[in-house]
Amino acid sequence: MENKIATDKFQKAQESLVTQQSDFSLKTIEQMVLGKAIDLAPHYQRRDRWTNDKQSALIESFILNVPVPPVYLSEEEYGNYSVIDGKQRITSISNFLGDKFKLTDLKRFPELNGLTFSQLPQTIINALSIRPYVRVVTLLRQSDPNLKYEVFLRLNTGGEDLTPQEIRNVAYSGSLNDLLFELSGNSILRLKLKITDEKSNAFKKMSDIEHVLRFFTLRSKWSTMGGFLADEMDRFMLENRKLDATTISEFRNIFNTAIERCNAIWPSTAFCKPIENGWREQLISPLYDAQMVSVSFLTDIQYQSIISKSVNQRKRIIEDLYREPDFNKAVSQATNNRSNVRLRIQRLIDSLQTLV
Repeated sequence: MENKIATDKFQKAQESLVTQQSDFSLKTIEQMVLGKAIDLAPHYQRRDRWTNDKQSALIESFILNVPVPPVYLSEEEYGNYSVIDGKQRITSISNFLGDKFKLTDLKRFPELNGLTFSQLPQTIINALSIRPYVRVVTLLRQSDPNLKYEVFLRLNTGGEDLTPQEIRNVAYSGSLNDLLFELSGNSILRLKLKITDEKSNAFKKMSDIEHVLRFFTLRSKWSTMGGFLADEMDRFMLENRKLDATTISEFRNIFNTAIERCNAIWPSTAFCKPIENGWREQLISPLYDAQMVSVSFLTDIQYQSIISKSVNQRKRIIEDLYREPDFNKAVSQATNNRSNVRLRIQRLIDSLQTLV
């Protein structure tokens, strides 16, 4: 006898995903991007990573007429699409046809190195503009909307590995995720993570967004967390996926206040580790956790009392903590287990109280 549960699931899956397949020329892809018919940056997408060399290799594949993997789009409205898979390919096509980069490190056509699209021989320009080179698979509007996230995960986890935050970004879309994106643009956080533009490594890997999530997760669960920090972050996003507008406003104020306080209490050294001849100019995530969470619990009166003390007194708190073997271990070894998370946050909370 057939397994009815499996059969029913199979039948539902066949009915839930409605697709359409087409072959597009590179020019058609470019025109859709320029006309904003394709959204290259839905929140579940990854951030740009491809270098000019990798973009050039794709263009060389088209010149060689070598098949490339299909692009997957989701039809959001009639005539408007978001990219499920193939963002880098679509971006590379649009960039090249728009003369935004020169070909580099070509293996079979080295004589084309250094040329933009408009500088190519006319025969190649015509071929790239007209011939259908890209297979496009579109998930039509009548498909189950949740399936595009399932498709994204299954396609992307087979290639370049997603970071944990990239997976959360896909799996837990909603008002909280939107807020994480917004707050990740905080100028203090970007400075500390050395994010200068969209090519910065921390930006590409969504480390900025992950640090905002770390704060909210630990502020809520640092004393009660039952597992590793990464698991708690997953759980926090799931439980708070669709926050109402009032809570979103509260969260926004809490984060902005905490990071501004850290920057004021420890000017130029917030989230940095003291070293023999000064301070290491690098954000230490476990120290970021302790400083952000501890200052977020200060009352306005307590904060004013602390800020009235000298900068040296405030910096000395961190220097003294780093001299404690247990604290030093909690910010440098097994930093995501619950005991070390609790220790470093509690110790800084206690230390700040000595200045109140």
